Amino acid sequence: MKTIQNKFIAVEGVIGVGKTTLARLLAKQFQAKLVLEVVEENPFLKEFYDDIEGKSFQTQIFFLLSRYKQMKKFFQTEMFRSNIVSDYMFMKDAIFANMTLNSDEIKMYNAIFPLLKEKILQPDLVVYLYADLDVIVKRIQKRDRSFERNIEVDYLKRLSNEYDNFFYNFDEFPVLKVDTNKVDFTKTTKQFDKLCTNIKKMLLK
Repeated sequence: MKTIQNKFIAVEGVIGVGKTTLARLLAKQFQAKLVLEVVEENPFLKEFYDDIEGKSFQTQIFFLLSRYKQMKKFFQTEMFRSNIVSDYMFMKDAIFANMTLNSDEIKMYNAIFPLLKEKILQPDLVVYLYADLDVIVKRIQKRDRSFERNIEVDYLKRLSNEYDNFFYNFDEFPVLKVDTNKVDFTKTTKQFDKLCTNIKKMLLK
C-alpha cells in the first residue's frame, strides 16, 4: 500500500477517551508533525468545572481563540511539508459552545466562529474515539489532572451524547469511528496496526 503524504489527521472524542495518546502514536507511525492542544493554559478551566454556568463564556472564548491561533500559526509554517496529526479538530469547539452557553452568549459566539472556521485548514480525516461513560470516568480519574477532579459525571454524560450526535450527522469530511472500550493502543500492537491500515485506506481513496 502507498504511503500517505501531506495529509492532516485529527483525533477527536470526549475528555479522557485517549485522544492525545493515540495522536502521539499516529504521529510516530506516519512520520507526522504533532499538534497538541494546550488545555492547561486556559486560566478559566478549573473554575469552569466548579461553576459551568458562570464561567462558560470566558472558558469558551479563550479556547476558541487559542485553537484558532495555534492552527493558523502551525499550518502557515508546516502546510504541505509533511503529514500532520492533531489531538483535536477546530470544529469541535462548537460542540462545547452549544452545550454550555446561554442564548445571548451563543448568538455572539455564532457571529465569531464562522469567521475563524473559514480560515482554518480542515482535516483530511477525523478519527473519532468513543467509549462508555464508566470507562471515560475511570480514565480521567487515573490520569488525575487537578483541574479535572471536579468534573461531574452528568456533564460527561451530556458531553458524550453531544459528541455522538455531532458525528452521527457529520458529513463535511471523512470520519473513522473507533470503539476504545477495550482497547489500549499503547499495549495492543495488532489493534493499532489494524487502525493504521484503515486510516491509510480512507486517506488513499
